[in-house]
Amino acid sequence: MPAHMKTVRRSLPVTAAALTALGLLSPAALAAPGPSTSPSASPSATPPASMSSVGGARLGKPGTQVDLAGGAPVLPKDLTARSWIVADAETGDVLAAHNAHWRLAPASTLKMLFADTLLPKWPKSTQHEVAPSDLAGVGAGSSMVGIKEKETYTVHDLWLGVFLRSGNDAVHVLSAMNGGVPKTVAEMNAHAEELQALDTTVVTPDGYDAPGQVSSAYDLTLFARSGLQKKDFREYASTVRTKFPGETKKDKKGKTSRESFEIQNTNRLLAGDSDVEVYPGIAGVKNGHTTNAGNTFTGVAEQGGKVLLVTVMNPAKDEHNEVYKETARLFDWGFAAAGKVKPVGELVPPRSAAQASAQPDASASGEAGGTGKAAAGTRPVAGAPASDSSGGIGVAAGITAGVLVLLAGGAWLINRRWPLPDLVRRRTRP
Repeated sequence: MPAHMKTVRRSLPVTAAALTALGLLSPAALAAPGPSTSPSASPSATPPASMSSVGGARLGKPGTQVDLAGGAPVLPKDLTARSWIVADAETGDVLAAHNAHWRLAPASTLKMLFADTLLPKWPKSTQHEVAPSDLAGVGAGSSMVGIKEKETYTVHDLWLGVFLRSGNDAVHVLSAMNGGVPKTVAEMNAHAEELQALDTTVVTPDGYDAPGQVSSAYDLTLFARSGLQKKDFREYASTVRTKFPGETKKDKKGKTSRESFEIQNTNRLLAGDSDVEVYPGIAGVKNGHTTNAGNTFTGVAEQGGKVLLVTVMNPAKDEHNEVYKETARLFDWGFAAAGKVKPVGELVPPRSAAQASAQPDASASGEAGGTGKAAAGTRPVAGAPASDSSGGIGVAAGITAGVLVLLAGGAWLINRRWPLPDLVRRRTRP
């Protein structure tokens, strides 16, 4: 289906989602039939027979899509996820996919869209005192970073809470700073439209389960690719651990003090776990889990100058850290298969980037809110020094900054449709 027709079809659920957040319509009135639009407590194991064709007709077909050339490795046989995708983050080529456009509950991976939408709003140093109303509406059982009412936090603190601890409390505070949840939801839906993420309908900004809230592996990958254009997004997504402000306390003499506590990233491919090693070259991005969504994850990694994005949604295998294990196997396959498979589709650029593609010499900073295009002809930088943790950001040891290759002129237009600048990369731990 042409993208412009898809936009028309999507406009109704987007409007409905915004009205739900405003309290004008009940969730029951908005629930649409079928697993493709309304998640249930027990998601169907069968994808729709017809899905979106954004990015290529094959991506709209159910089942696994891959074109193996001579010498290409076969896909891992032990993949149980309902949906997954492996894509080249620079060129946008989709190397392989499985039910890429299946609309499923996204869980906290939706926070990538939240961050990509709101990160440009405030400088890191902006301070905010949390009012009780800021935390209203946080869902029961939500993941929390530990924000306290009447305490003051910087925007930098809040974003670390969003990325490392997937804190729904931090999301709600930032939403309140943005004018409220309904306004934030509306802006997220509008930004999803701009990114051509037409499988996505946002109802809650934090990814908490809600009737009608859906996304897809394809769309989550678009969100990650867009967010990674922003320097702040890359910093937060690659931070393994840091200190977070605690509660202000007063001693018997009336003297006040405020200590901090350590938080660690829940992305197991970045931080590691008992049964999951840190993945070589990993640099983010976001994980999630809810009852409806199961486990979801989008990751970005670089090896040998190749940068891949992998999204995995809802593995059926009920094993500890299974979503990370399947992601790692897909990364392994993608790096081994790069250059040996014919793309089955592409990650489309944002509408504005597609319109500006005839101007490859545009400059950008890569800061939050920037377009993030690197200068033509630049080469990767190996071993550039990383930020240390003295400023409290706790960026992982061994992270380096690098500039991805950007081909000039016509070659850029063909092969580097929307490259990633200055990607934060992670060396293999010794």
